[in-house]
Amino acid sequence: MGFKTLVAYQNAFELAMDLFHKSKEFPAEEKYDLTSQIRRSSRSVCAAIAEAYRKRQYEKHWKSKLSDADSENTETQLWLEFALACEYISSKEKKKFDNLSLEVGKLLNFMINNPGKFGL
Repeated sequence: MGFKTLVAYQNAFELAMDLFHKSKEFPAEEKYDLTSQIRRSSRSVCAAIAEAYRKRQYEKHWKSKLSDADSENTETQLWLEFALACEYISSKEKKKFDNLSLEVGKLLNFMINNPGKFGL
């Protein structure tokens, strides 16, 4: 089993890619601001999950990296609020992104609270 088999990783990757494609439609003046931030935070969720998986023999590292992933996921939710307020995404799109992000958060919390199910 590798980190790519984790449902949390798969959902986080899907969200990051969906946001990447959607953010291509953001105005050019947002290139170094909102576009960059939403891409970075959503990708960081995936990276932290992968790092946690490699550190899974150490419970404290596992929990720390997954906590980082959860923080980045929450940051992504914040950038979605700005994207909606700036009218770069519709309410329907935001709801879709939020639902996927909330699912990732639930999976991360499960992983944090049940390390034994993941090879620790």
